[in-house]
Amino acid sequence: MRPKNIADWTTNDVISWLTQHGHGDPLVVSKFREHQIDGKALLTLREEDLKTMSLYTIGVIKRLNISIRQLQKDNLQLLLELGYLDLLPTHNFFNTKHNDITFSGGANDGSMDHEFYSASISEDGTASHLPPEIWKAFISLGYLFIVTWITAFVMVIVHDRVPDMKKYPPLPDIFLDNVPHIPWAFDMCEVTGTLLFAIWLLVLIFHKYRFILLRRFFALSGTVFLLRCVTMLITSLSVPGAHLQCQPRNNPAIDSSISLYNELYNKIELAYVIWRGAGMSIQGVRTCGDYMFSGHTVALTMLNFFITEYTPRQFYFIHTFTWMLNMFGIFFILAAHEHYSIDVFVAFYITSRLFLYYHTLANNQALMQRDSNRTRVWFPLFSFFESSVDGIVPNEYETPSKIVCNMINTIKDTGNYLRSCFLTTKTHEKLNGDVNTTKKKL
Repeated sequence: MRPKNIADWTTNDVISWLTQHGHGDPLVVSKFREHQIDGKALLTLREEDLKTMSLYTIGVIKRLNISIRQLQKDNLQLLLELGYLDLLPTHNFFNTKHNDITFSGGANDGSMDHEFYSASISEDGTASHLPPEIWKAFISLGYLFIVTWITAFVMVIVHDRVPDMKKYPPLPDIFLDNVPHIPWAFDMCEVTGTLLFAIWLLVLIFHKYRFILLRRFFALSGTVFLLRCVTMLITSLSVPGAHLQCQPRNNPAIDSSISLYNELYNKIELAYVIWRGAGMSIQGVRTCGDYMFSGHTVALTMLNFFITEYTPRQFYFIHTFTWMLNMFGIFFILAAHEHYSIDVFVAFYITSRLFLYYHTLANNQALMQRDSNRTRVWFPLFSFFESSVDGIVPNEYETPSKIVCNMINTIKDTGNYLRSCFLTTKTHEKLNGDVNTTKKKL
C-alpha cells in the first residue's frame, strides 16, 4: 500500500493499487478510469457496484471484492471519519435465527456488511464514542442506595436468627483452627479498606471518563451486595469465633398490630445505624450472622480491581500496593476470626469473576451484539449502562485546571438550560393567556 493517505488517492493511485494486488487486467483498469474511481470511492465500493461497472466475469468480481473488503477493514477509522459506516445496516454479522453466516442469494452482500459493526473501530479496541451520560451515574447510585438499605435491613434480620453459640459451636476451619485470634486485626482490615477507597477517589477525580467509572462501580457493587443478601437469608452459619458475643435481640411476643409496628420500627432504626456506619466496626457497628460471604472482602476486592483497571499499566507501584492492601485486608479478616475461610474465598471469587465478566463484555461489544436479546435478559443492567460504549475506556486523565473549567462550563450549561426552560414555559403561558383572552372577546 502506498504511504499516501487513501482518502487523497487519485485514479492513477488506485490503478497502481490494482496492479500491485493482481487486478491489472486491462478491462478492470479501463472501467476504473471510466468511472473515475479515486481513493474515497475505492473505500466505499461494494460488490453490486462492481457488477454495475460491467465487469462480467464472476471470478474477477469476487477476487476484486475480497481485496477491497480487506482494504476497508484496514481503514475502518477512515471510513468512520468519512461517515460511511453510518450508512451500513445495523444488523448482526450472524444470522439471528440460525446463528450462522448467510450465503444465499443477494443477502450475502448485506450480511457481509454487518462485519463492520462487530469489528473494532481502532486497532487496540479503544472506544470511539464515550458520552458521560451523568444521568446514568445517578441511576446506578440510586440502585446502590436501595441495595445498601436492603443489606442493612437483612443484617438486622440475620442477627436475630444467629444460632445459639452453646448449641452450635464454631465450624471446623483450616485457617481459624491454626491461626490465633488477633483482637485488633479487624480494625486494621477496615483501615486498609479506607486507604483503598481514598486511592479510588483520587482516580475518579482526575479520570477523564469518571462518570462511566462511577456507574460501573455502583452497578457492580450493588449487584454483589444484593447477591450477598440472598446468601445471608438462605443459610445462617454458626458464629466463627468464641470471642464474639452474639446473642439475638430479646423480641417480645407480637400479639397486636401495635407491637408489630413497633418491632418493624425498631428494625428500621437498627438498619439505619448499620447503613449510616457502612457496616464498619470502626464506626461502632457490630453485627452477627452476616456470613457466607464476607462483605468486607467484597469491598476490598472491588476497590482493588477498579483501581488497577483504570490506572495506566506502567503504574506498577500502585497496582502492587493495592493488591497488597487487598491481600492483607483479607488476612486481617481471618486473623480477627470474624469470618470463615469459605466466606472470604467465595466473596473474592464472586466479586472478581463478576468484574471480569462485565468488563470482558464491555470491552468486546461484538460478543454482546451477536446475541443482544440474551444479553438484555441475563444482563439487564449491563445492557442499559453500556449501550453507548463501543469499546475499551482509555485511561486518560485531566489536570486540576481542566477539571475546574469543565465544572464551570457544566454549571453554565445547566444554568442556560434551566433559563431556556423557564423562558419557554413563560412564553407558553403568555401565548395561552393571549389565546384565552381572544376567545373571550369572540
